[in-house]
Amino acid sequence: MKKIFAFALLGLATLNAVAERADASKQAVVDYNSLHVDEVTQTSVLSGNVVVTKGTLLLHAEKALVKQTPEDDMLVTLTAGAGKPATFRQKRDGGPDLWVEGEAQRIEYDERTAVMKLFGAAKIRQTEGTRLTNEIQSEFISYDSLREVFTARNDAAGGSTTGGARGRMIIAPRKPRPAAPATPTGAP
Repeated sequence: MKKIFAFALLGLATLNAVAERADASKQAVVDYNSLHVDEVTQTSVLSGNVVVTKGTLLLHAEKALVKQTPEDDMLVTLTAGAGKPATFRQKRDGGPDLWVEGEAQRIEYDERTAVMKLFGAAKIRQTEGTRLTNEIQSEFISYDSLREVFTARNDAAGGSTTGGARGRMIIAPRKPRPAAPATPTGAP
């Protein structure tokens, strides 16, 4: 069991998930069907096909709560709609077509720390073009794009419980393996 746990930790450590650093300096554009803004608390409640775009970061959900901190950072809570999870997608540094994307019933994004927390039926995938390179599925996933750290737990509240749901991690080979030499027809 310890070997399996150590292997899983090693696999998580190899995930290369640095979000595109240029996104931090971009303005946020928010599209929605309905909006309620409270200027005193610096809180906006949005609903109906909410889409938040900030550089390459794309957040999408049926409902969103956006809070602006005194330091001018956004705290965004996305909530899934009927049959549609809340989602995010962001380009990663390190190559021309590297992406990280995720989905869950609720997603919390803290712009200051660049941490994305996914609650309930959470999935995070890393892709290179259209090729899946890594995937994590669990009830809770925390993704810190600045430190390149993923944490997954079997409880949607972010804890680990005995008898809780099982997670799954898929690690694709980094480099394509050479094909095995063909065996001549009729050879023993």
